Amino acid sequence: MKIGMTLPVMEPGLTRKDLEAWTKQIDQGPWSHIALGERILFSNPEFISTLSAVAAWTNRVEIIATISVLTMHDPVLSAKQFATIDMLSEGRFTLGVGVGGREEDYEAIGANWSHRRWRLLAEKVKTMQSIWSKDIHSELGPELFSAKGPEILAGAVGPKAMEMAADYSDGLAGFSFNADIEEIKDSFNRVVNAFADSKKSPRLVTSFWFGLGQNSRQDIKIHLNRYLGWMGEDLAAELSKTAGLAGTERDLKEFLLEIKDAGATDVLLVPTSKDINQLKAAEEIISSI
Repeated sequence: MKIGMTLPVMEPGLTRKDLEAWTKQIDQGPWSHIALGERILFSNPEFISTLSAVAAWTNRVEIIATISVLTMHDPVLSAKQFATIDMLSEGRFTLGVGVGGREEDYEAIGANWSHRRWRLLAEKVKTMQSIWSKDIHSELGPELFSAKGPEILAGAVGPKAMEMAADYSDGLAGFSFNADIEEIKDSFNRVVNAFADSKKSPRLVTSFWFGLGQNSRQDIKIHLNRYLGWMGEDLAAELSKTAGLAGTERDLKEFLLEIKDAGATDVLLVPTSKDINQLKAAEEIISSI
């Protein structure tokens, strides 16, 4: 099982120095991947620009987008943007795709909320793949570094979405809200079943929020009260009481071993603080798993 770290891009007051320090620490450490996700109406840095910076700042780790809400975007422009990141990273880029869940993000950029459909997502992914293979828009560059373009992971949950994902993706970009091993096992089983008729062996990727140390639960509460604020203050406060993993380095190691035993190919940790000491503390246990 490979283990990666997500950048703290959803934390307030983030600077270039913060992003660069985290990125280089991850690239130089025991991690296999570095990840970040997309939001529009939030204080996070813009998704594509940040992916490009990460590609330039790193030399070793796989860069995973978790996830691009592709149904908000034009697939031709997206194909060009992601081909550029593939080129800049020299083939180290993997694209997670999904439909998102925030209507305000769609509206803010003039996207149609009714396009939040897995069928439309599949069509857009296939359009990008046709561009990368030069079946359409053969003049569109840059030239890919990888042979066929970025690997695709689907942020799918329901059975129909997973069945469609088996056609265009290479596996699951999963997330466990409560850092619950049974929830993770169930998601893996559904992916394996969805891919049963294909010739592909799917990547089983999961992720979860974490915090380490005495203030870990408080860090998670502060983070999620902001991040989940769109759900309403009361619901965000209630969910933050149990979401993620708050504990010691030993707690984190034991949970990662459970995920490994569940058959995960990859796991991504999602920090709830921009304190780089959280990253360094997590590093100490990664090489022993």
